[in-house]
Formats: sequence, C-alpha cells, structure tokens
Amino acid sequence: MATRNKSEEVIHELLGYEHLKIIQRPDVFNFSLDSTLLADFVIPLTKTKEIIDLGTGNAPIPLFLTLKTDAHITAVDIQEAAVDLAKRSVELNQLTHQITVLHKDINQIHQAFENSQFDIVTCNPPFFKYKASSHINESTFKTIARHEVKVTLEDIVYEAKRLLKTKGSLYMVHRTKRLLEILDTLNRHQFGIKRMRFVYPKKGKESNMVLIEAVNNSNAELSLLEPLYVHNDKGYTDEINRIFNFGKEDSHETD
Repeated sequence: MATRNKSEEVIHELLGYEHLKIIQRPDVFNFSLDSTLLADFVIPLTKTKEIIDLGTGNAPIPLFLTLKTDAHITAVDIQEAAVDLAKRSVELNQLTHQITVLHKDINQIHQAFENSQFDIVTCNPPFFKYKASSHINESTFKTIARHEVKVTLEDIVYEAKRLLKTKGSLYMVHRTKRLLEILDTLNRHQFGIKRMRFVYPKKGKESNMVLIEAVNNSNAELSLLEPLYVHNDKGYTDEINRIFNFGKEDSHETD
C-alpha cells in the first residue's frame, strides 16, 4: 500500500481550470513546466483511440490531454505513491471512464497489452544518466523521477516501439544536451523524426529542453518548429501564457 501523508498534500487547479484538479505532494513531486509543454505539444487526431503515458507521476499529462481528446489514456508509473496520487486525481475529476492508472514498471510494459495497441505514447522521462558518483536528490521519489535509476532512454524507446501502431507517434520532452543520443536511439529503432522544437529559458540563453515527435516505422521529413521561449523580462512569454490558458477558448484538435 502507498504511504499517504495527507498533511503534505495540496490540490491545485490544473491550468487554472476549476473543474480540473491535481493532487500533489511537494515531498514526492509537483507537476512541472516540462510536462505541461509536452502535453501541449501532443496532437491527438480524431482517429486517435488509445494513448499511453509512460512514467506518468501524478498524471498531469493525461489530465491535460483530456482537454484535447476523448481517446482512452493509460497512465503508468513504477512509484506507488505517485500512482496513488494519480488515481485519486482521476477520481476527483470524475475521469475514471477515460484515464486508467497502472502501477507497473515501464520495462516490459508492452507485455501487458496487445501488440501495437496504441496510437500515441507520451513520456517525460528521467533526464539524467545515473552513475554511482551521480549527484542525486535526497528524496528517493525524486531521484527515480529525474535519474535513469529504474529506466533508461533506450528502455523507453524499446517499449514505445512495441506499444505503438505503425505510424503511431512517440512524444517526448528531454534535455537538449542529450539530443544526439536521443536521435541516434530513435533512428536505431526505426523512428522517423516528424516534429522538433527547442525550448529556451529566455532569448539569449541556450536551449535546455527539446520537444520531439517521432513516428514509428516512418521516414517522416523533419519539421523544425520555431523556438519556444519560456520567459521574457516581464515574466512568462505570451506563448507560455497561451499554453497555460489552453482550451479556454477552443476545443479539440482534428485531423
């Protein structure tokens, strides 16, 4: 059973939606900007029926995606405490008909499903490689979420390959510094890079994150999107504020 420490839990409105709430625990992890950017980057089509989010944490990506699609979403995480938060957030939002939360290891997760069952795989993976000498967080929860202790980039791409239909899309956010390794790994598993967008803290700074859409068994031509800047001198940029207000004026994307 997960250990609940309700005295440290908080309930936030996801993206300011009164009807979309997320339960968080600062000692485990709060949802982050990278998860929000990844969910915004995903383009579900009207034909999209099945989505799976690997390493879902407390499920910010699945919750955000319910604003964009009616597809069924499976959310998977190895950490029982995060799964507990995710399940209760889904129940709080009355989304159990659309989101299923599973307590499972990403490694070999494809064995729990039919081959090529999913249209879309999303993943905000651990960003940092793990070595015995790595500087890691004192929190085991945060260490597993941020470092490749339990799963590596190679493991995630391997599983995504088996979960996705042909031409299905893997959406991932990752550190820009690991881009060459990411592209090499995707190429070795016969993914074609369809869309890529670099994220910058602000103009004049180096990119620190990259958003990638890779298509299974595809020779897709790459569309390199315009840079995404997070901050300007006044705070968040207009585009980040647009993302934070996603769906308040329009609804689902279509084919």
